[in-house]
Amino acid sequence: MKKFALIILIAVIAVVALFAPGIYRRNFTVTIPQYAAMEAKPAWLDQQWTPQQRDWFHHADQGTQTFGIPYEWFIALEQPALSLSSPGLFSDTAYLDRYGFIPAWADPGNSDLPIGFAHGGRVEEVSGETLLNPQTKKPMTSLGLTCAACHTGRFTYQGKTVLVDGGPALTNIQKFQQAIGLSIIYTRWVPGRFTRFADRVLGPGASDDAKAKLHAQFMDVYKQVTDVHNLENSVKDHTIEEGFTRLDALTRIGNTVFALDIDHHENFLGYSAPVHYPRIWNVSWFEWVQYNGSIQQPMTRNAGEALGVRATVNFPVAKDQLPTSSVQVDTIYELEQQLAGPEPPTAHNHFTGLASPKWPEKILPPIDTQLAAKGAALYKSHCAGCHLPATSDPEFWSAPQWLPANDVGERYLNLNMIEISHVGTDSAQAADMKQRNVSIPTTLGIKDQNGNVVTTATFGDALRQLVTTVVNRWYDIHNTPPAQRDKMNGFRPDGVRALLAYKARPLNGVWATPPYLHNAAVPNIYALLSPVAERPKTFYLGSREYDPVHVGYQTADFSGAFKFDTSLRGNSNSGHEFNNGSGQGIIGPLLAPEERLAIIEFLKSM
Repeated sequence: MKKFALIILIAVIAVVALFAPGIYRRNFTVTIPQYAAMEAKPAWLDQQWTPQQRDWFHHADQGTQTFGIPYEWFIALEQPALSLSSPGLFSDTAYLDRYGFIPAWADPGNSDLPIGFAHGGRVEEVSGETLLNPQTKKPMTSLGLTCAACHTGRFTYQGKTVLVDGGPALTNIQKFQQAIGLSIIYTRWVPGRFTRFADRVLGPGASDDAKAKLHAQFMDVYKQVTDVHNLENSVKDHTIEEGFTRLDALTRIGNTVFALDIDHHENFLGYSAPVHYPRIWNVSWFEWVQYNGSIQQPMTRNAGEALGVRATVNFPVAKDQLPTSSVQVDTIYELEQQLAGPEPPTAHNHFTGLASPKWPEKILPPIDTQLAAKGAALYKSHCAGCHLPATSDPEFWSAPQWLPANDVGERYLNLNMIEISHVGTDSAQAADMKQRNVSIPTTLGIKDQNGNVVTTATFGDALRQLVTTVVNRWYDIHNTPPAQRDKMNGFRPDGVRALLAYKARPLNGVWATPPYLHNAAVPNIYALLSPVAERPKTFYLGSREYDPVHVGYQTADFSGAFKFDTSLRGNSNSGHEFNNGSGQGIIGPLLAPEERLAIIEFLKSM
């Protein structure tokens, strides 16, 4: 009877696919591009990292369990295509590349996983017990995303692939999450698929008892997947598609930590303010980070990010006991140190950590030096006031935004925060963080300004306190002395704020970071320097081919591309405008087309 019911289900889906293809595509498939295979030896730009440093950064385990399944399950799942035979493994390199994850062979260490995937820790069940393979009794291995998944850029030009450490990734995490969920659902319902899954996980000749235990483990995950799917459906009217190069990271962190981890589903919100993955070179030396300048301490930023991509926190905890977590605080510190470099930045040393990429003239057309010289003067007149002079300019190193050196001789850049009422860009990211509150159990110990434990708090302050608690618990367990704690925290307090403003950071390497504005709403720099009326109202993201003239990706439609609609809240391409007149969003005079190209040429040289 059960087999007959499954056959009927498959038949129903087949009828839907035939007569209602739109419904079928939205609910039973994941539409993603089909790209040409990447060459075996792509070009890595020289950014002051050795191949060994690069490889470690690409796969360092922060303690995350992003997909809710162990590594052994991930490599056993099949692609989410409706088929009674195997459609191919989900972990196939070419398949993962379609979501934007850079294949393993691009790495000098040749991991079996794409750049940005990390595995190696143990997987814990809800009870805190280690998840074991029911047949072999060996611990299952964790699998999660690390920094490089969202912060490794790529582009192609005339058949050559260029990879950029610290650049914004050209990934579609939202589609990838949907595909994982659909793969698990198909494994549950499509005849023969769980049997093949179990054979891969347990090995040949597994006992009936082991298969039954694996099925029970799998059904727990299946329930979690369907619960999240139902939550996302409940807020879909307030969600916009993130697409390639973007993620609503702060909302996702809040949903993970304050809705899923503590089982307060009323805290689950729609993804309403996706932002472009930021470039991360030099950020270790910024006093405040995030587009809205909301987080001060490097450890708070990075541990919060780890929690957002599903590092575990063990709740509830006994009275007066701090929660434990899978967050690897020592690894997070080492990642930050590699970004920062061995010495503080100075006018003599410049930035000694991850460097911004230089325009690769052996791959891209050479810079027009005469045009760039004209652009330098225009940049000084129209851009440097907010974004500071070029980092190669001595005036950058004496800028008043540099704070006085602290007790250990380090100084940080307190970058200009430009109020949205002036710059006129989309307000959703800053406004939504400022307005978000979360309900929380008293066991978390979140306190108000008077030291009273509360059950409602602003999202930013609740996250700050929780992350600090988790990190301090790690310090306590490892007997970390106070001086070392200060060092690992970046010699900065765990400040959090929610301004209605966006940060204007230096533009070194900006040529390698399309699309533009904090929400990726402008496809190239030429459009950014143009009046809003001349910017495209819709365009397509997902192409990897670089446009060296306008500086951005090609934006024509193709199968699987993400259509970017700037009329939606969160997607506005308004503001940061050079135009005649005055008013909100106009920050400078109208630039002639040749002036725009001159500024672009200078930006290529930065």
